[in-house]
Amino acid sequence: MPATHYQQLLPLYQQFINSSKRGLRRKPDGNKITNGTIDNYSNTYRLLEQFATTKQFDLRIRLFTRLNKRELITEKNYWKKFYRAFTDYLYEDLNHYDGYTGSSIKNIRTFFNYLITEKQLPVGQFHKQFFVPKEDKPVVALTPEQLQFLIHDVAFTNSLSPALQRTKDIFVFGCTVGLRYSDMLQLTALNLEQQLTQTYLKVHAQKTNSFTNVLLPQYALVIINKYKGGKKLLPLISKFNFNKQLKKMAEQAGWTNEISLTKQKRGRAVMQSKTTAIQQYRFCDLISSHTMRRTAITTLLSLGVPELLVRKVSGHAPHSKEFFKYVAVSQNYLDNETQKAYLHLGKAPLNKNTPVFTM
Repeated sequence: MPATHYQQLLPLYQQFINSSKRGLRRKPDGNKITNGTIDNYSNTYRLLEQFATTKQFDLRIRLFTRLNKRELITEKNYWKKFYRAFTDYLYEDLNHYDGYTGSSIKNIRTFFNYLITEKQLPVGQFHKQFFVPKEDKPVVALTPEQLQFLIHDVAFTNSLSPALQRTKDIFVFGCTVGLRYSDMLQLTALNLEQQLTQTYLKVHAQKTNSFTNVLLPQYALVIINKYKGGKKLLPLISKFNFNKQLKKMAEQAGWTNEISLTKQKRGRAVMQSKTTAIQQYRFCDLISSHTMRRTAITTLLSLGVPELLVRKVSGHAPHSKEFFKYVAVSQNYLDNETQKAYLHLGKAPLNKNTPVFTM
């Protein structure tokens, strides 16, 4: 290979996707790249392709064994120009926010690491200057009281259409076992294990390649028995329709209280109107299939189940950043409930016959 050689970026990126699909490229722990992650890679490919066409930007990779100082500066400036132009395209032309833009940049950085570590191509370390924007997304989860309402309120259940009743059953089951929706769709009778009088749900999570063993409460068994006889434990509903029906169900439940959310671009709140940077959403409009897993985890944490045991159920790693978001939400709930108890104690006079305990 000559001292300097150029290749087009997009064909190399397609090789990166194909290698991930075929299992030639794997996670650091040796497990296959999930289909969801590969879909994200493909989406970034389409963005790069559209960007190159729309902005007439030549996407190329320079392979080199050595560069003099002037060439090094030229190459560094090329990738600075690319990063600025591509993020401007995502923010300004496509109106994306920090979360989506950051995900795309992260995929591109992963692609460059693949070129270096797996294809052994001398492309330099310029991709390390690509800043990955981050956006903290709110954890939308049901409170224990809301989940109890869905489980026990017969009048509400009877008010729902058959389709929404199925949606509610799946949702309640998911809020109990904490599985991702994709894993729930694959459940069969083989995932059930009877131990004396207890029934357990044994699941292998595709995304984390971890096994969970969850004790099923009686109301979850009632849901399973309701749909007994099918190939799967639960009715099969596409994720799109499931999310659509969830919002209708939540609206009928009266969960229409407004929630303030802030979108960010380049680390700054985006003005949604002339007077505020905060956009108002109804709680029911924010519920989705992700809410099940979030609710299961925050409910267990809120009710005092130790984090170690909750992680056993959820399959999160010990230092998972995602898991600590759930901890923060459950702590807020716990603080609110504790404050209510303290206010109650402050209003109610102590009975003189009530024993007082001291530490």
